[in-house]
Amino acid sequence: MNEAMTASAGDLVVPARMRTVVFASSIGTVIEWYDFLIYGTAAALAFNKLFFPSIDPLLGTLAAFGSYAVGFLARPLGGALFGHFGDRLGRKSMLMITMLIMGLGTFLIGCLPTYSSIGVWAPILLIALRLIQGIGLGGEWGGASLLVLEHAPEGSRGFFGSLVQVGFPLGLVLSSLAFTSVSRMEEAEFLSWGWRVPFLLSIVLVLLGVFIRARVAESPVFERLKRREQLSRRPVLEALLEHPRAFLLAIGLKISEVSWVYILTVFVVFYATTKLSLPKKLILDAILYGALLELLTIPFFGWLSDQVGRRPIYLVGSLVTMVIAFPVFALIQTKDPAIVMATIVVAMSLGHGMMFAPESTYFPELFGANVRYSGASFGFQVAAAIGGGFSPIAATALSGYLSGTASVSVLLIGLAAITLVAALLARETKNDPLMN
Repeated sequence: MNEAMTASAGDLVVPARMRTVVFASSIGTVIEWYDFLIYGTAAALAFNKLFFPSIDPLLGTLAAFGSYAVGFLARPLGGALFGHFGDRLGRKSMLMITMLIMGLGTFLIGCLPTYSSIGVWAPILLIALRLIQGIGLGGEWGGASLLVLEHAPEGSRGFFGSLVQVGFPLGLVLSSLAFTSVSRMEEAEFLSWGWRVPFLLSIVLVLLGVFIRARVAESPVFERLKRREQLSRRPVLEALLEHPRAFLLAIGLKISEVSWVYILTVFVVFYATTKLSLPKKLILDAILYGALLELLTIPFFGWLSDQVGRRPIYLVGSLVTMVIAFPVFALIQTKDPAIVMATIVVAMSLGHGMMFAPESTYFPELFGANVRYSGASFGFQVAAAIGGGFSPIAATALSGYLSGTASVSVLLIGLAAITLVAALLARETKNDPLMN
């Protein structure tokens, strides 16, 4: 980075400030995703036994994944709520609030008594806290993305925006490390107290995030809108009514990669450990290494989107996902540890990282500056609720009742087709001005 990196006259973005903005936005996103992702692992490994123990094992797993899906259903609410205030009051203040909401919900999950202690109140409280998690994360992504995007120099928005997306694999690394450590315990010890540790540790990360984010400046684009008195009075409504095409395209662009990654990181954990009798450690390690690879591939694809455009990345990513949807499960079913690990590692970057990388730049660029937080967040989170929330449930049900993974592969191909169509219909934005 150099001194030529400027937003506009009077809004100089010096290298030190850009680094601070990227670091603060990314670390907050790491924390948010860590909090959200440990729930998915816990749902696959423990919650079916601790919070939904009195029903058929398959139905218990579906119920546990159902509580997992509740967090996704709450995300559009968080996206709309914090999008509204983010477009009205600013990006930075919303980011502080969303982090605290998310951290509180996660910490309290680690304190919950289980079904054996308080009966039906255990799953009720679990679902309530999951709702709190989802609302917090629903507002987090949009604010973090916009804070970086609206500080970033022209020509490098895709790269800098992708650094926000790196928060996902970093959060996944931390959540995988946390559960890899406790999953090595004896089963009884893990179910007794070990599963709580990753949830309780999140409070340390939240305090760190608050300390760092307090030092970040507000977005220069928002400040310019405020000075010109161009702030929207009803940003969510305006985003839907004035930019309906962009809203629907954001949903379509998101639907494939979010379904892909949650099938890999949630459904495959269940399927591989219960149906294929593969060790939990092998699958969790494979997800961990896949996330580590994405620390490199996500910034690369973000940089590439600055060179060739956002649309080509999505076009290639959706086609690749279609091609590998069947081979992924065939390779996992070999049960060969090396093949299983390599398959999950590569599939994460090709099916998820390629399309995930440009999202924090592409989605906001599709909307006008005064409704950007609302439009991008709401579209992103609606797709996350549909794809991320229901895909593990659908995959578990399909594999359980149809005895195999062929139907899961067909599901992934169908979702990739939606993203392909959305990419064909979307406009290219890499050269569009942010003040539009």
